Amino acid sequence: MEFSAKQIADLLEGKVHGDDTAVVNTLSKIEEAKAKSLTFLANPKYTEFIYSTGATVVIVNETFEAEKPLPEACTLIKVADAYQSFAKLLNYYNEVVHNQVGVSEQAFISQAATLGENIYAAPGVLVGDGSSIGNKTKIYGGVVIGRNVTIGENCLIQPGVNILDNCVIGNNVTLHAGVVIGSDGFGFAPNSENQYNKVAQIGNVIIEDHVEIGANTAIDRATLGSTIIRKGVKLDNLIQVAHNVEIGENTVIAAQTGIAGSTKIGKNCMIGGQVGIVGHITIADEVKIAAQSGIQNSIEEKGMIVQGSPAFAVGDYKRSYVMFRGLPKLSITVKKLQDQINQLAQKLD
Repeated sequence: MEFSAKQIADLLEGKVHGDDTAVVNTLSKIEEAKAKSLTFLANPKYTEFIYSTGATVVIVNETFEAEKPLPEACTLIKVADAYQSFAKLLNYYNEVVHNQVGVSEQAFISQAATLGENIYAAPGVLVGDGSSIGNKTKIYGGVVIGRNVTIGENCLIQPGVNILDNCVIGNNVTLHAGVVIGSDGFGFAPNSENQYNKVAQIGNVIIEDHVEIGANTAIDRATLGSTIIRKGVKLDNLIQVAHNVEIGENTVIAAQTGIAGSTKIGKNCMIGGQVGIVGHITIADEVKIAAQSGIQNSIEEKGMIVQGSPAFAVGDYKRSYVMFRGLPKLSITVKKLQDQINQLAQKLD
């Protein structure tokens, strides 16, 4: 598929500087771009590449002024924000790529399920009794959707996703490959013989609108009630969200983080990779947690930044770390002082 510089500029509300009939058919990084490719320049660190790029069209900030001659075949599109404009273009490209409609004959759709308009269901998709799929939702191969599941409009469900019974997915949700929604929570009760009896997990998972969940992330159903992922949350790959957890609006969490049961995380939080969070605690809004931190107690102060395991205020952590790194030298100093004290004591004797 090919687009002209003018078509792209109209889409991005930008202005063409050069040949508005120049045609592109692929997207590239500026340092690797070749003829008929489209790229962008937003980070000043990459400015040098615009003078040697092979790209046919480059999206730049409207404030950009060339300090050297540009390649002869290079056309610029000037926009208010090059990075945001390129992101918009990528999203548009993604929509075009996934603009598939129709239910495959190799999909297994219950007659008791409800399908919206203009959906796509690839071969191997299974939809159980009583489930409903919203308009324009795309479901790729090997996806299993259980009974009485509700999925909203314009969702993208990548291959191998499992959405189990009674779960609710909002509108404009993206689930990447291998995501599991509604697996059993980790609930076991010890008996008198020190064995563990399973506690039935009969709740569900609710995922609100505009949520994106990375590959192989698992979100457990509640024991009772719901595990809730609020509007605008972004979860990375390989995250474990346990039963009855609630994650507030627009919170982002990086890979390999684990959140234990019944913990409530506030709005607009940022949580780094490999963070461990114990159960039954509360984390306030706008909290930032550094990677590999361990959270063992509630964080009640809005906007607090913490680090370490167990985690505490990031400023105190950094000062403590400086002292920790100095402990070997301090040990040598203490040993020398101890020797001097012993020598003085011998002289006094």
